[in-house]
Amino acid sequence: MKNKKRNWFWNTLIVLSLIVVAIAYVVHSKNWIKIDGEQFKILSGVYYKELKFSEVNGVTMVDKIPSLERINGFSVQEVEKGIFKDSIYRTEVYIFVDKLSRQKVKVTYNDTLQLFFNVSDSLETQKMYTLFSQKVDSLSKLK
Repeated sequence: MKNKKRNWFWNTLIVLSLIVVAIAYVVHSKNWIKIDGEQFKILSGVYYKELKFSEVNGVTMVDKIPSLERINGFSVQEVEKGIFKDSIYRTEVYIFVDKLSRQKVKVTYNDTLQLFFNVSDSLETQKMYTLFSQKVDSLSKLK
């Protein structure tokens, strides 16, 4: 009877690949939002945006994202994330959307730059919108 030759290299490579895929899924599966004093930070996988509340011009809730040209990013079912290009202003638009069917927070900053985001829970998205609006209103009253 022949001894079976076990190839540990390929088994290790398969296990490591599965671990990397699982980590990538977890990191991209939701938007990681942190409000740090006067800064708003959002992370989803390789996409990251840091924004000072003093740079924000306006905050609104929208039902749809306008038609944009994709520079870098992905769409899977109701998830859309990445960097897009606005054809009117020729500026980058950051999109961090976990549910396309739900309302999104549209943040306009530095006059023409835009950021769209929401989270899976619509109540949490509403809380983020309220918090954003309060921060922007309080900063505009100080000016």
